[in-house]
Amino acid sequence: MSPRGTMRASVLREYGKAALVEQVPLPALRPGHVLVRVRASGVNPLDTKIRTGAAGHARTTLPTILGIDLAGVVEAVAGDVTDFNPGDEVYGMTGGVGGVQGSLAEYAAVDADLIALKPTTWTFREAAAAPLAVISAWEGLVDRAHVAAGNTVLVQGGAGGVGHIAVQLAVAQGALVYATGRSKDADLIRGLGATPIDFASTAVDDYVLEHTGGEGFDIIFDTVGGATLDASFGAVRRYTGHVVSILGWGTHQLAPLSFRGATYSGVFTLLPLLTGEHRHHHGSILRRAAALADASLLTPVVDPRTFTLDTVGEAHLAVETGANRGKAVVDIGNGTGGK
Repeated sequence: MSPRGTMRASVLREYGKAALVEQVPLPALRPGHVLVRVRASGVNPLDTKIRTGAAGHARTTLPTILGIDLAGVVEAVAGDVTDFNPGDEVYGMTGGVGGVQGSLAEYAAVDADLIALKPTTWTFREAAAAPLAVISAWEGLVDRAHVAAGNTVLVQGGAGGVGHIAVQLAVAQGALVYATGRSKDADLIRGLGATPIDFASTAVDDYVLEHTGGEGFDIIFDTVGGATLDASFGAVRRYTGHVVSILGWGTHQLAPLSFRGATYSGVFTLLPLLTGEHRHHHGSILRRAAALADASLLTPVVDPRTFTLDTVGEAHLAVETGANRGKAVVDIGNGTGGK
């Protein structure tokens, strides 16, 4: 039990080193914020990059408490907050970047615009696994590409943390969905409602011909970047096709896209956290995602292993090495994060 006025948190004091569990002051409750008792914290690849100092775009300053995604219970609300009450179960992408305290702590004071009531059908572990992935997929497929019933959609990396959510979101919109992955991912992708494509054994031109008659996909949602994004520019439908990427940060040749008369857009999910702008949209996305979840149309895949504040390093290692089987989640507070 933490002394009165303090809490346990995983504190990173040096990039490239392990974070250590320390007693730190409870966060102050500011206007527009709610105090959440964190029950679970999702681990994203970005968390591990921040820890190593390889994510300058996240604008972290040391010492810091990492953890971008959380699920928990509202303990207190600021006087100007009307959408939440103590006892509400919530989830959101709330910190860990831009100098804002992350979710690897017993409590977090979070902007009320960034959270939503968690789906009633999800555990805290499932809810903590979802926010960044859901928001990334939604901004790409719904906000940018305007996915609709009847569209042919290709998700590059359909078994990944964002990709498996994107597949389900596109399926829920009535799209005909395909997803690239490794041969071992085929059953998972098929179970999500998409047709699997083994990128290691099937050339781009061949799967475009097989699944679209050579016309190209209406929408390609890229979660891989690099050469995969370049390949997507040549696999999209002429004139009306749209490619959207969450990792379009390299140098790319746009000629194949231009020659097809297609369009491209990028997603930078951290922007509202870093700038303070349009944060309410993140909360809105999570509310709509919760409705899909409670209609049994959206479920995150969660690694079954249990990690705690004391074993955050093991959770990060699992993500860094690809040993996780689904989204790694850290349980916080009396070991009850997933119940």
